[in-house]
Parts: sequence; C-alpha cells; structure tokens
Amino acid sequence: MTRVAVLGAKGRMGSESVRAIGAADGLEVVAEIDQGDPLDLITSSGADVALDFTQPAAALDNVTWCVEHGVHVVVGTSGFDDERIAVVRSLLGDAPTTGVLIVPNFSIGAILMMRFAETAAPFFESIEVIEMHHPDKIDAPSGTAVRTAEVMAAARAAAGSAALPDATTSDPDGARGARVSGIPVHAVRARGFVASQEVLFGGVGETFSIRHDSHDRGSFMPGVVAAVAGVAERPGVTVGLDAVLGL
Repeated sequence: MTRVAVLGAKGRMGSESVRAIGAADGLEVVAEIDQGDPLDLITSSGADVALDFTQPAAALDNVTWCVEHGVHVVVGTSGFDDERIAVVRSLLGDAPTTGVLIVPNFSIGAILMMRFAETAAPFFESIEVIEMHHPDKIDAPSGTAVRTAEVMAAARAAAGSAALPDATTSDPDGARGARVSGIPVHAVRARGFVASQEVLFGGVGETFSIRHDSHDRGSFMPGVVAAVAGVAERPGVTVGLDAVLGL
C-alpha cells in the first residue's frame, strides 16, 4: 500500500485528488495538508509520496522539504519552471534515490495531444498554440502550453527545421502572443473553460490542428493516480507523465 500526503488538499485539484486516491487500489491518503499546516505531517503520517497542488511560490519549498526527508513527490502545481527544476536536480545529486515527478498536465488526452504535436512539428512551416482556461487560473501561459512549445521546438531543432515565418514588425499590444522556445503562445482566460488547448499548424495550401478539452477535473484523476503510484519507481527528476504511461 502506497501512503500519500496531499498538499493543497482543500483546493479544487487537491480535494478531487483526495477522493480519487482514496478510491484507488493500492493507494491510501494518510494526510490532507493545507495552508498553515506543518509539513511534518507528511513524515508523521508515514507518507511514502507527497502530491503537491499548492501555489507556485510554495511548491519549491515543499519539494525541497520532501527531498531532504526522502519522500517521493509529484508536483502538479503550475509554474514549476526550468529554474526550479534545476534546483531540484541539484538537491537530488548524482545518485538520487528519491523520485520527483513534475507533471504539467495530468489528462491522458492532453499528454497524447503533446505527443502528437511533437510528432507533427517538423512537418509544418508555421505553428501557434492557443490555450484556454478559467479566469481563476493565476499563471499564463499554462504549464501545458509551455511544455507543448518546448517539445515541438526541440523536435524542430532535431530535424533542422527553419525558424517560423512571421513578418510582424509592429505589435505594441502583444497581439502576437508570448514566445515560448520561439513558438507563439496565446492565453485565453474566460468563464466556462476548465482546461483546453489547440495547436495550429500551417503549410503551403493546408492547415492542421490538434485540440484537447478537459470539461471536468475528473479528467485529470487517472493521471494523478498513475503519477502517485509510479513516482517511486523513477528516482531523480522526471518531467511529464509520458514515461509513467509508457509513451
């Protein structure tokens, strides 16, 4: 039985995860930790794995604490960027025994979307990403959009693809979006969305799009369960659920 502590347990994703983990075979929630609760509850409860759904400002400190105490950790908090990942790698050292799994998106469909986008990226001249979330989300662009742009850019670099064409010389209001690894990313924040993303590809005489929509947070729970169950088998830092799912 894998014992799990959920950090941010009273939040939207945290509370949903508590229910999903509690209903999963081989997993048990032994601590529900939220703002103001001491992290010592992780070890005093006997947790093997911590699942972090807190805030970007707190997540790195939480991961650091877990690594220092030998507790595997799954990070579902947005905004866990390359700088933070580098800090965690340094903490773990050259022969890590603790697993840290950083997951930009727990939806199986979203993970497949990213994989398909990565495959398609070298075959098209133009690429843009549009991500759509609810207006309560505090970061933009989303971690999923950033990760999608990064893997597509890496695939294009490996294939020797040319830079994306764009003749824009005047954009005082940022209408062309943010640039992530050279790829334009546009963030929409509107009531009615949970988490959606569309990747647009263009070539001479054709366009191609890949879109994924999560309509309910329940769509993330199979991925949460897989991450919590699989993190201990992957010492060191792992980014994304791909490896856990065998992709």
